[in-house]
Amino acid sequence: MTTAFDFFSASRILFGPGGIQQLGSLTAELGRTALLVTNAGQPGDGGVVDQAAGLLYEAGVGVVVHRQRGEPTVRDIETALETARSFRCQTVVGLGGGSALDTAKAVGGLLAHEGGPLDYLEVVGRGRKLHSPATPWIAVPTTAGTGAEVTRNAVIGVPEQGFKASLRSELLLPRIALVDPELAVSVPAAVTARSGMDALCQLIEAYTSRGAQPITDALARDGIGRAARALPRAVADGQDRDAREDMALAALFSGIALTNAGLGAVHGFAAPAGANYPIPHGTVCARLLPPVVAANAAALAAESANHPLLDKYRQLGRLLTGRTDLPDNQAIEAGVRFLEQLVEQLEIPRLSDFGLRPEGFAPLIARARRSSSMRYNPVTLSDTALEAILRHAC
Repeated sequence: MTTAFDFFSASRILFGPGGIQQLGSLTAELGRTALLVTNAGQPGDGGVVDQAAGLLYEAGVGVVVHRQRGEPTVRDIETALETARSFRCQTVVGLGGGSALDTAKAVGGLLAHEGGPLDYLEVVGRGRKLHSPATPWIAVPTTAGTGAEVTRNAVIGVPEQGFKASLRSELLLPRIALVDPELAVSVPAAVTARSGMDALCQLIEAYTSRGAQPITDALARDGIGRAARALPRAVADGQDRDAREDMALAALFSGIALTNAGLGAVHGFAAPAGANYPIPHGTVCARLLPPVVAANAAALAAESANHPLLDKYRQLGRLLTGRTDLPDNQAIEAGVRFLEQLVEQLEIPRLSDFGLRPEGFAPLIARARRSSSMRYNPVTLSDTALEAILRHAC
């Protein structure tokens, strides 16, 4: 059988403890004035934002700081873009979690084009294609979650339409992804838990996606095993550097995998859920992941007891539990049970805690079906199945 696929990633990935020290010299090669987009702290608090700004100044790079608060909206991108244009920034540095990296990614892309985010957003925007390489930018994640340092889309909220959509193009990939696991050591346990569950979810959805291919499968299998073992340790002890390194790798692999394979029903729900309720993205993913895995496996088995994708769900159970000897008739259930127990162990809130009620299920399902992630789900789930998933997560 011949397998055909495209594969995209950042031009360069630098991974390792202490890597942040290279930020100044790397940025100086790209431009003399940088927009530093961050949600990793307050300038002047002596934290990583000050460290990054100091490294840039030492390398002769002028710095304009833009703080991203919460998940980015169209207005946030417009404000950051206006700042970058007014200061004639030649490069962008994204420092922080996925929200900061997505903002930096969008600004980098739009600086090289006319217009604003709504001109290029898919689904709810005008959907124009980006045609020029992004202004060179550097991604520096401080959490292990979204893998946004190596993804080719920036997720942007459109509150007026109750939806999140993507600015999407391989032209948005960063010039450099600088991944220093030590930057996550001070991240609070709750943030570590929900961002880590996002990474694990992305690995699982990319592995079982309709768009999966050999390279993404290899990365996903490695990342799933790492995350299953390291995430509880990183939450229990933020100073566990081995666990932080494994989670940084898992998040990195998840970003590469999803960029090339797509995701699934969990992320199909995540966009409208996050846009209509005050639910952190990682919390949505964590609570939806076990019932979506169970529903997908059941739907595939209903189509055919020998469906080829069922073997991936069996392998998933073995990867999660670390039990390579699990027989086929127990592996899927064991994987789902592992995920359910992990979500409880990490004390992830239920979606009902954020106001999601049964009367909100139908509109959420309708919006989820518009999401680009839903088409990569390994099987088409009925509205009844999707409603059952939401009930389980609430």
